Amino acid sequence: MSRFRASAALTTGWRHFGFAVADGVATVTLNRPDKLNALTFESYADLRDLLVELPHHDSVRVLVIRGEGRGFCGGGDVNEIIGELLKMDAADLMSFTKMTGDVIRAMRECPVPIISAIHGIAAGAGAVVALASDFRVVSDSGRFAFLFTKVGLSGGDMGAAYLLPRMVGLGRATQLLMLGDTIDADTADRYGLASLRVADADLAAEVETLARRLADGPRLALSQTKSLLTRELDMSLTAATELDAMTQALLMTTKDHAEFHAAFNERRSPNWTGR
Repeated sequence: MSRFRASAALTTGWRHFGFAVADGVATVTLNRPDKLNALTFESYADLRDLLVELPHHDSVRVLVIRGEGRGFCGGGDVNEIIGELLKMDAADLMSFTKMTGDVIRAMRECPVPIISAIHGIAAGAGAVVALASDFRVVSDSGRFAFLFTKVGLSGGDMGAAYLLPRMVGLGRATQLLMLGDTIDADTADRYGLASLRVADADLAAEVETLARRLADGPRLALSQTKSLLTRELDMSLTAATELDAMTQALLMTTKDHAEFHAAFNERRSPNWTGR
């Protein structure tokens, strides 16, 4: 066991979604297809905990989130979550809303690149999970709906009011979060929500190609790029360039940077080791 883990063992099984690792690529499969993979209290908690653990899995270099059946994720389960929330007091409600926010924060702070494979609906919390991913591969059937106002709640749920304007602009974000309308794959692509727009039949292959490219890439360089993208959202230019300079100087000491130089001169592809 790594000395950085001490006594705590990594979780070997997750009961509230499918989880598998193959050749550096971890896959979370939301597997309640009969309910459009709606999230429950337990699946939120498992996602939060997995994302905290994931950086300690030396074999994992990229995470793919996908949904089983007709869609990606229909959001929180109406009866298993909303029905239960109506019975809770303020303290328990705050615990729940903080937990959902913890999922999104963990996604952005996790150094592992995250890809969401979107087919069918990504609604409510499902749309925010997709939004918080580093890449969204969206197929023809893909649709997004930030439905929170339609259930009488704020559209700024789980960090959506922070992340969405930075991706699509304030005007589009206002429209999507206040009206809660469903947009199709073409509109999502035009707004800038889709990282890659593909045919339904090509979704799995395109996600695999992207995941493989990330998994085989320079691990430290990719993780630090993700970290800077997240950290610098609220920084001044002076602070951001200072952080860039320190990060770049540290990466210049790595074996991967030296490996690039050797590979360039030997006219071969670099053998990235993440060291």
